[in-house]
Amino acid sequence: MRTTRLLTGTALAVAAAGLAAAPAYGAPAYGEDTGILEVYPSAVVPGADVAVDTEACGAEDTVTGDASAVGAGTFALAPGADGQDAAGRFRVPPGAQPGTYEIVAKCSGGRRAAGDLVVTLTSTEQRVLPRGSVKTGVGGALGPDPVQTAAGVAALAVAAAGGTWLLHRRARGDGF
Repeated sequence: MRTTRLLTGTALAVAAAGLAAAPAYGAPAYGEDTGILEVYPSAVVPGADVAVDTEACGAEDTVTGDASAVGAGTFALAPGADGQDAAGRFRVPPGAQPGTYEIVAKCSGGRRAAGDLVVTLTSTEQRVLPRGSVKTGVGGALGPDPVQTAAGVAALAVAAAGGTWLLHRRARGDGF
């Protein structure tokens, strides 16, 4: 019993030490610093152009983008006007499958920036707004034909006048 407890305690201590020393899933490799890569737009359809921007690299660094996860290969990022960021562009291949892809920018100084790109089959930018009227059978205040509208208003006026005349006659006792 005492030997079992000793072995179990030792095994737990070794496992805990191993877990503490192991890097988490998706963590950067040793010596690699990770920054943010902004992706515009973040959701696209296959065949669309994508722009990326990062402030992770220094002004003297050369920056290479890697969009091979989505099938676009590598691309160059050029320093911005302010010298604080690097920007680049690439095109998503027309045969890209829907999903989320990691786009990476690697600086010559050893830093790395990453961002996500979502490829969808439907575009979120090209929305078609409805036009025209809905055929509900109720009609509108002003129909498509002004002659019909005028005839309807005249019929309502005649009905209102006739109803008023009949009610007035009945109130006087003349009958119908």
